[in-house]
Amino acid sequence: MSGFRYNNLMKTINILSWNVNGLRAVINKGFMDFLEAQKPDILGIQETKLQEHQLPKEIHRSPAYRTAWNFAERKGYSGTGVFFRTSPLAIKTHGFPYKVLDQEGRIIELEYDAFTVFNIYFPNGQMSEERLQYKLKFYDESLKYFNRLKDSGKNLIIMGDYNTAHKPIDLKNPKNNEDRSGFLPIERAWIDKLIASGYQDTFRLFNQEPEQYTWWTYRFRAREKNIGWRIDYFFVNENLVDNITDSFILSGIYGSDHCPIGLKINIVE
Repeated sequence: MSGFRYNNLMKTINILSWNVNGLRAVINKGFMDFLEAQKPDILGIQETKLQEHQLPKEIHRSPAYRTAWNFAERKGYSGTGVFFRTSPLAIKTHGFPYKVLDQEGRIIELEYDAFTVFNIYFPNGQMSEERLQYKLKFYDESLKYFNRLKDSGKNLIIMGDYNTAHKPIDLKNPKNNEDRSGFLPIERAWIDKLIASGYQDTFRLFNQEPEQYTWWTYRFRAREKNIGWRIDYFFVNENLVDNITDSFILSGIYGSDHCPIGLKINIVE
C-alpha cells in the first residue's frame, strides 16, 4: 500500500538530500554504497547533470528503490532525482502553475498521505544579474506554490540545495561574502519570508552551533579547513515540527562539493 500507512503504528521515516554535482561522477565515488549503507526511505538528489538516456545502469543495483527524474532541457545541466522505497500517491515533475518552475528540471514533488515532499535544486545567481533575477523569481513562485498547498491542508517537506546561506552563522566568512550571490540581503530576506510564512529550518531546531556546513569550494583545500557554507536545507511547515525527531548534516560523506543532509520524522496513521 502506498502513502506511508502503518495501521496506526509509529513509523520513523528517514529522508536524505544531496547535491551530487553530477550523478555519473558520484556513481564512481561510491554513491550506491552510500545508498545501501544509509538505507533512507527517500533520497533526493540535485544537480544530476544528465539526460534520461545517460542514467547509469548502477542505479538499478538496489531493487529496494524506485526512482523519479526531472531532466533539464540543456544537456549536462541542473536536474533532480529521487529514490524511494514506498511509492507515492503521485509524482509531479512538470505542469506547475508557473512556467519558471518547469524549465530546468529543478523540482520533483512526491505526494504521500502524511506529507508532500519537494526535492528542489534552487538556482544559483552568481553567473549574472539575469540569473540572479531568475533565482529570485524562482524563489517567489515556489513560495506561492508551497503556500497554496499548505493552505489547502497539506503538510510539506521541502528539501534540497537552496543556494543561499541564511545567517552569518551559516558560512565561514560572512563579511567577505556580503556582496556575493548566495549571501545577498535580498536572497537571505526570501528565507526570512519563508520562515514568516510558517516554515521551519529543521537543522536549527537541533543544532545552534557555528561551522556546520554543507558545501565547500573545491579550491583552497576549503573542505579540509572547513571553510564552507550551509546552503542545503530541510524546511517543513509548522504542523510537522513536532513530528521531527532529528535533522542533521553528514559531513563525513564525500564524493561531491556538497555533503548529504538528513531528516527523521515520526508518522502515525
